Amino acid sequence: MSEDRVSITITDGIADVRMTRADKRNALDGAMFEALATAGERLKTEPGVRVAVLSGEGSSFCAGLDFGTMASLAGGGERDNAAGNPGAMQDGRITHLGQQVCWVWQEVPVPVIAAVHGHAIGGGIQVALGADIRIVHPDTQMSVREIHWGLVPDMTGTMMLSQLVRADVAKELVLTARMFDGREAYALGIATKLSDAPYDDAMAMAREIAGRSPDAVRAGKALLNGLFNQGAADQFAAERRYIGSLVGRHNQKEAVMANFEKRPPNFVDPA
Repeated sequence: MSEDRVSITITDGIADVRMTRADKRNALDGAMFEALATAGERLKTEPGVRVAVLSGEGSSFCAGLDFGTMASLAGGGERDNAAGNPGAMQDGRITHLGQQVCWVWQEVPVPVIAAVHGHAIGGGIQVALGADIRIVHPDTQMSVREIHWGLVPDMTGTMMLSQLVRADVAKELVLTARMFDGREAYALGIATKLSDAPYDDAMAMAREIAGRSPDAVRAGKALLNGLFNQGAADQFAAERRYIGSLVGRHNQKEAVMANFEKRPPNFVDPA
């Protein structure tokens, strides 16, 4: 695992998982995709882990897709060709790598608490949605941002968001790509709790969970996941189909170029 992207420290049954690309607000590049997925895989079998806390060092939880990768889309480049290959599928999985960095936290058998601050945008909010519990700073800037770039959420976000908010709210957030803060996230049901110190409060909750029967805690998560996560494979496959139909097309490239050039986009209507 790349230590310049994600670190894991395990103390008293708590896995402290931190994105460590603070100078880039923990933006998702190929190395970050690989490091997050690897961290989750490790926790699936790590002895003695009873709960995990997922956070980001520096000013933000995760600001979304790295701008260098985003800029390549303006030229029609596929994300599958980026370092870390986020579009790569692996035998036996229902996800590609980009989806796995979110879904892996559901596969980890112990509870995962996300401590969210600063920014959780695009892929960043989808990583947070993959956790079981989200403790969010009131001033956190959040957005399901993909349509702003001519894309759609394709990192399990469509399913995970739909479990937390009403159908019309999910559509409004996805289709407008607007920014909202942690207070609204809590009112909508995206944030589990608000906190002025989300990491500290996440660790306090982790200590409480770590003090419970680890067998019962794991069974509880498994039972609830069996209820909530039905149909995941089909939904994730649909995300991959739709994103594949958008990347590199005129309107997707135009969305990126218009944003970078700070001008109104010139979209064409579908045939």
